[in-house]
Amino acid sequence: MSVCDCTAAQKNTQNKKTLSQNALFGMGNPLLDISAVVDKDFLDKYGLKPNDQILAEEKHKALFDEIVKKSKVEYHAGGSTQNSVKIAQWMIQEPHKVATFFGCIGTDHFSEILKQKAAEAHVDAHYYEQSQEPTGTCAACITGDNRSLVANLAAANCYNKEKHLDVDSNWSLVEKARVYYIAGFFLTVSPESILKVAKHASDNNKIFGLNLSAPFISQFFKEPLMKVMPYVDIVFGNETEAATFAKEQGFETEDIAEIARRVQSLPKVNKNRQRIVVFTQGREDTVATVGDKVKIFPVLDIDQNDIVDTNGAGDAFVGGFLSELVQEKPLEECIRAGHYAANVIIRRVGCTFPEKPDFH
Repeated sequence: MSVCDCTAAQKNTQNKKTLSQNALFGMGNPLLDISAVVDKDFLDKYGLKPNDQILAEEKHKALFDEIVKKSKVEYHAGGSTQNSVKIAQWMIQEPHKVATFFGCIGTDHFSEILKQKAAEAHVDAHYYEQSQEPTGTCAACITGDNRSLVANLAAANCYNKEKHLDVDSNWSLVEKARVYYIAGFFLTVSPESILKVAKHASDNNKIFGLNLSAPFISQFFKEPLMKVMPYVDIVFGNETEAATFAKEQGFETEDIAEIARRVQSLPKVNKNRQRIVVFTQGREDTVATVGDKVKIFPVLDIDQNDIVDTNGAGDAFVGGFLSELVQEKPLEECIRAGHYAANVIIRRVGCTFPEKPDFH
């Protein structure tokens, strides 16, 4: 080990020491992921496509009971934001509970599993528990290399700002954080909660990140999205979400770099931080604004045969990115960590990871 290596290792340990509990805050829709291998008949019975993501309708209600009764299932703590903070915590390793997570669950068997899974991931989850709706679930119906995802938001839709976020003991956890991240999906649930957190970050010169999450957010939740945008320091999204956002905002361009530029220059309240825009493009280069320039960052090479499941890739990228951001690493390092985390996740089923990361 050279002198340089030794110093780097010491520096790394020192960096980790400065990380305090609850430094990273996430809020979103907690879902218990239920993965099981099913056959074509099962898909046909519920009118599912082999590779798709849908919200559960009335006709899918029985699916969740059936999959648990008839198949060998695996449970994981899921939902977009919870996935990202879970991966950030995994990348950080020590100390535990650097990541805090808020969201709404039921008071049922699935909520107990969800709490246990979040604890195993060393995430400091503080759920709002209510008994009107059951815990949200996402059934991952696996056939061969395909996964058909059916999400039943249920309790996740019931998050209540007054009864949870505004409670002093919970708000004090928000105040402890330095970096905040919320996926756009939560705009469909509690835009007022997002605004409260975003304004706090802006007023205190902390970092607030938001994900465009899905094309329908830019299309049908444009008003709450644009109310939050002036407080957003980092905008995440993929190429499809970026293109839809641009179209809805009348940018009249499909060029991803130009869209990133335009998003960066949208009105912003906290002038102390220039907005950063990061757009991933699957196996193509990631596009990000660096100062006044737009740069491209190549993703890690992977043999197509090694790809098991690309569903959690976007959440994983953000998780890796946040793990370095909360340690005040430069943007290039954050993106490198994002690429690393996504590369690990797509080799596995669901948003799961090995015991320790191998990121240097």
